[in-house]
Amino acid sequence: MQIAVNVRFLLPGDKLEGIGRFTYETLLRLVRRHPEHTFHFLFDRAYDPRYLFGPNVVPHVLHPPARHPFLFVAWFEGAVSAWLARHRPAVFLSPDGFTTLSTRVPRVTVMHDLAFEHFPQDVGFLQRKYYQYFAPRFARASRVLVAVSEATKQDIIDTYTIAADRIRVVYNAADEHFRPLSAAEQQPVRDRFSAGKPYFLFVGALQPRKNLVNLLRAFDQFKARSGSVAKLLIVGRTAWKAGPMFDVYQQMRFRTDVHLTGRVTDEELVQLYAAALATAYVPYFEGFGIPIIEAQACGCPVLTSNCSCLPEVAGGAALLVDPFQVDSIAQGLETLHADAGLREQLVAQGYENIQRFSWEQSADALWEAVLAAAKTK
Repeated sequence: MQIAVNVRFLLPGDKLEGIGRFTYETLLRLVRRHPEHTFHFLFDRAYDPRYLFGPNVVPHVLHPPARHPFLFVAWFEGAVSAWLARHRPAVFLSPDGFTTLSTRVPRVTVMHDLAFEHFPQDVGFLQRKYYQYFAPRFARASRVLVAVSEATKQDIIDTYTIAADRIRVVYNAADEHFRPLSAAEQQPVRDRFSAGKPYFLFVGALQPRKNLVNLLRAFDQFKARSGSVAKLLIVGRTAWKAGPMFDVYQQMRFRTDVHLTGRVTDEELVQLYAAALATAYVPYFEGFGIPIIEAQACGCPVLTSNCSCLPEVAGGAALLVDPFQVDSIAQGLETLHADAGLREQLVAQGYENIQRFSWEQSADALWEAVLAAAKTK
């Protein structure tokens, strides 16, 4: 079987985030488990050879690079549709939520979230218009849809009126290198990143729906009420519309106890999770929320939101708060800071919860979606 795959998010260098990580981990396993099939990887720029996961991968670079709404249209409706018309693969798999409307090739499309439908103000004007026009059409044109959580599946059903039996759930997972550290290994991490003090950890791109404005305000409130020496580490790149977060940061009473690290290496990220007092991850909307299970895999207690997919992913192994209420987040920080027994309980429950997720299971489920689409050709 010939399978075409959109791999725009397999970017050169160490730049893989949520969608890129899902693409990498699932395709790596699909390629190696199914050597009898040929995978045509469709890149939109020069590619890193490490993404050619086996001899059954054939790379193709299609122009133009698709990183702007006008170029999305040119790439998907022009270059990709033309390639599909020439080669006629059995299936076109797109792991990043986009596909082409201009083909009769059966499509499998992975939709990670519909945040742009519910919080359109968080997205740039042109991106918002593109998403709102094309996303429902992509959903209806795809033979099989994949959602990364049950919450996202239900959102697609409700928002786009898609039949439930056309949508399969394929979870994300935490990579195998996420692991706990001993107490002796943890202290050097705190010495390096938080002046030896305990710290709360946020991991994610700095953008509106990660809710850093409320997290920073809550941390200030927590510090004022508790008198704690704890710090807050914010790990991740500055993405889009991060201005309000930086405005709040500049106005904080305890700004010197907040450290923005930017990107860190994979090894450093594991260390930061494992040595944290707790992970504070309180977005107001998510499709999955990988930092929850990464933290749990490292033996780190989790504070997260009581909405969207986050309780589903946390699996009862996190302290839930209202992300729209600063006081609720602050109270959650205070509770975790003060209650060592609760932290130990959440760590134990977290180890149990992460057994539900593995990239092997995810790859198998995605492969079943590909086969289902091929059978309906």
